[in-house]
Amino acid sequence: MIAGAGTLTSILTLRAEYDLLNIIVAIIVNMIVVYMVLKSSGFLEKFLGNSGLNVLRKIFGVVLMAIAVKIFSANIQNLF
Repeated sequence: MIAGAGTLTSILTLRAEYDLLNIIVAIIVNMIVVYMVLKSSGFLEKFLGNSGLNVLRKIFGVVLMAIAVKIFSANIQNLF
């Protein structure tokens, strides 16, 4: 599943900072990108190979961690 508890939490957190229209546009763009990536995943797997996929996995792990730190720090600042 692509959407889950993390997605809903992110939407609620983003709603506190951004306008609803911006969030809807971002969700639509994200859905298009996810669709294109899923449709071409077989080609990407062959093109990148095992080591390329590992590098890509680490890069996106860092990006995800940066987003988590930003959301966490924003919520901590709101508490105090």
